[in-house]
Amino acid sequence: MPLHATGPLHAKGLVLAVATVLLAACGGVKVAPMPEFPRALIQKLPLNAGVVVAQDMVDFKHLETRGGVPWEITLGPGHKKFAGDTLGAAFANVQIFKSLDEAKTAKDLAVVFEPRIEQFSFATARDTGSNYYATTIQYRIHVYNAAGERIDSFSLTGYGNSLVGGAMSSSSEPLAAATRGAMRDAAAKFMVQFPEQKIAQQLLKGEPLLALAGAAKALDALTVIEAVPIRD
Repeated sequence: MPLHATGPLHAKGLVLAVATVLLAACGGVKVAPMPEFPRALIQKLPLNAGVVVAQDMVDFKHLETRGGVPWEITLGPGHKKFAGDTLGAAFANVQIFKSLDEAKTAKDLAVVFEPRIEQFSFATARDTGSNYYATTIQYRIHVYNAAGERIDSFSLTGYGNSLVGGAMSSSSEPLAAATRGAMRDAAAKFMVQFPEQKIAQQLLKGEPLLALAGAAKALDALTVIEAVPIRD
């Protein structure tokens, strides 16, 4: 007589299987996370900064089919808010531009940032074999002087996760919550670490920001502060 799984693990697997079928039948999962940042308790740098959010970043989507289910995570609008809110918390005044060329025409900018999404990945409750979703967002933040010359580039990774609310809860909200957590984690790291960087010290002293010398020069990275993934 064949053995059959019983108890909570069997029930959990059945629920996940049923949920997968339902998601596929409904055309997959679509998520558009918008970050929510608490008020930052840091001292702003008394300077004017520019933020470039190019059109390809405004339109950025992560598309993936997993287990027969299509996933569409629209990150562009949330990325734009992430960029504006993060730099807005770090500097006295911030202006958002559509391109570096547009930023170069602005007056009285001390520095210009261009945050870009390099990689987005996620794990569902089915992937983790538990009751939470997890996300990772890897950013590359290019830094330019007022003339539009690149002076540095930082790498920054945010992590987030979120518990599933119930056995048959929506798959979109746990993923959205985990993604918001990853954005918040990345923002917190930037706000804590950037004032310690050489560029920040130069800005405060009024020193000129010089372009990177040579195309082969290695790009610097922010000091890594690995935070425990945030649980909403």
